[in-house]
Amino acid sequence: MVLLRLNSTALARSRFALSPLAETLGTMITLGKRTPLPGLSDWHASHQETFTRVLDGDPFARGLVRLLGSTKWLPGYLTLPPDGGMRTTLDGELAKVSAASDDTVRAGLEKSVERSWQEHDLSWLRGGGWAARTAALLDAVWHGHVVAEWPRRRALLERDVTYRAGLLAAYGWPRALRRMSRRSAWVGADAIRFSDRPGPDRIVGEDGMLFVPVSVSSGSWLCEEPPARHALVYPVRGVAAMGRRPTRDALGRLVGGNRATILLALERPGTSSELAAQLGLSLGTVGGHLAVLREAGLIVGARIGRRVVYRRTAAGDALTAGHESVCEPPA
Repeated sequence: MVLLRLNSTALARSRFALSPLAETLGTMITLGKRTPLPGLSDWHASHQETFTRVLDGDPFARGLVRLLGSTKWLPGYLTLPPDGGMRTTLDGELAKVSAASDDTVRAGLEKSVERSWQEHDLSWLRGGGWAARTAALLDAVWHGHVVAEWPRRRALLERDVTYRAGLLAAYGWPRALRRMSRRSAWVGADAIRFSDRPGPDRIVGEDGMLFVPVSVSSGSWLCEEPPARHALVYPVRGVAAMGRRPTRDALGRLVGGNRATILLALERPGTSSELAAQLGLSLGTVGGHLAVLREAGLIVGARIGRRVVYRRTAAGDALTAGHESVCEPPA
């Protein structure tokens, strides 16, 4: 069992962050799989032709994607904790990826091969400059498959952070970590279980732990940077919302299609701007529907700083019971 150990200072300084690199890496791994994640079949199919063209004629890119999609160990030069908090930029992260030496890249990929459930060789690892070539591949995936969706994805990620920050403020880190990944859990008073597989414990530095949500991914991974920086990347609930905007006919006929969509989306609390970005609706449209739902007693709003965070009431939960949400987790 691998534990991440935090002292009281590290615990107090732990926080959330965004990572365009982690989002791009998760997207690349997802597109490299033949079977799409539940709820992402249409999205996966719409991106496959462009993604395949990126890999065609580049044995390095094809070999790297295949390996990353079939291993339990992502190489360290690709999994560095973000530096910019909620404003981390891809350019800054790719600069750090590009700086890795060929020896570092090879050592990381060899470890990935050892932890893979498929047969691999590294015959495609030729010519040198592998870190820069990896960064160029990630940049191509970002511009081809992420950047156009980034406002919507970012809203989904920020909404998860809002939700977990609320849990943190009310109940502490153990509750905020609940269901963050299939394996992670709070252990005792000073440790997070990251994996149930054998491995050495990690000591988190006094700057604290970073928690980084990603959308188009079903897996979690640990980021490490010497001497003691750590980040836990985890999949948000709501992956299926990237592929479609579901409403249910009966609920839509009762309250209206957009109101049904918003009510279902509020399985997890969110602000009007987060809902607008996630659902592709104007802020004015969302605000009007929220006012109607609030007057009907189906939702309530609570002011947190400068934001108003909306959540469903018991009546709203009862009305949506049995309807599929736009925030269902992947199977």
